[in-house]
Amino acid sequence: MSHPETVIPVPEVEPGTAGPPCAYARLRAEEPVVKALLPNGETGWLISRYDDARAAFADPRLVRPLLSAWPPREGDDAPPPALPTFLEMTGEHHERVRRTVLPMFGRRRLEFMRPRIRAMAGELIDAMVAGAEDGTADLVASYADPLPLRVLCETIGLPHEDREIYLPHTLALLGASGLSMEEVLAALYALQDYADELISRKEKDGEGEDYIRLLLAEARRPGGRLTRDDVVSFVVTMLMAGYKTNIQHTANALLVLLTHPEQLRRLREAPEGIGAAVEELLRYVPLMNAINILVATEDLTLRGQHIRAGDAVIPVPASANRDPEAFADPDRLDLTRTPNAHIAFGHGPHACTGGHLTRMQLAITIEVLLERLPGIELAVPAETIPWDESTPLRAPARLPVRW
Repeated sequence: MSHPETVIPVPEVEPGTAGPPCAYARLRAEEPVVKALLPNGETGWLISRYDDARAAFADPRLVRPLLSAWPPREGDDAPPPALPTFLEMTGEHHERVRRTVLPMFGRRRLEFMRPRIRAMAGELIDAMVAGAEDGTADLVASYADPLPLRVLCETIGLPHEDREIYLPHTLALLGASGLSMEEVLAALYALQDYADELISRKEKDGEGEDYIRLLLAEARRPGGRLTRDDVVSFVVTMLMAGYKTNIQHTANALLVLLTHPEQLRRLREAPEGIGAAVEELLRYVPLMNAINILVATEDLTLRGQHIRAGDAVIPVPASANRDPEAFADPDRLDLTRTPNAHIAFGHGPHACTGGHLTRMQLAITIEVLLERLPGIELAVPAETIPWDESTPLRAPARLPVRW
């Protein structure tokens, strides 16, 4: 056990992998709660074990700080914080918004998207096959990259044709560890301004059934549970949480399947196993590595470590989901693993609102690919695949495939 004030660097993901970093195995065994130096120079307590991480997400003494107000600055020069995203809302405000939005992302409510996602996936595969030279194509550029944005746009009512406006700001925020606070705020304000302007357009142009319009109707209703600002926050949240994470997780999941051809073949022969396969891919492939910042509102003790009010606490789902205390043989991919109580989407009141949409999208992405191209395989050795390592959510930059 380390001295309480030992500070370690946040474990690095091995190049050419999505993680989780191997170093977490040692931390789980020896230092399950340890102070770490974050990329922005702040320190926080890494929580690497499954039980501890799950409890931390649900602990009311640990709250998410505003992205625009953490780390806190001294004095009067602190700029006004941006609107809170859904990830950062607390207390009654969060409860009120969650009660309104969560039902829209329930399994049954999202069924209307199933045929639409299947159609979009099919169109992208048709275009990939038609454009294939020498019988090979890049599965990232043709499929894993464009599909999540189209699904997001179709579900919430975001104009796909505006992507040149909102994507640069979204990508800046997702790579925020390299940005100054001023740059983070500039990107956040720009996204808010875009969302505000989009909502104004929707207020003028009549009725529709997309989620932004449904939430606007709730905000306009006398005694409604939402404000117009909440709808702005919804758009910003969906872009930050539902775009790049899904692209990178999809590309990583497809690579995992293509490098486990025997399990992929069994899934193709028994497609009813897709539900269990998706849960295992969510457990096995990190959705994110060590970027869930919570802040202690009071002093508390975790595994013998004294955590002071104001300290950052960082549960790491990528490590928790490989904890041998929670999962048998956790480093082995098993597409039939059940039960599978992973915490890829967090846990407790801030569990990811869009979890079911992500599950449905990943399931359909795999189903349609196996239906259309049953013989799909990597066209190059896995170790030669180039990686995009520009954000903590690492993923293959290209996936050359043939069928």
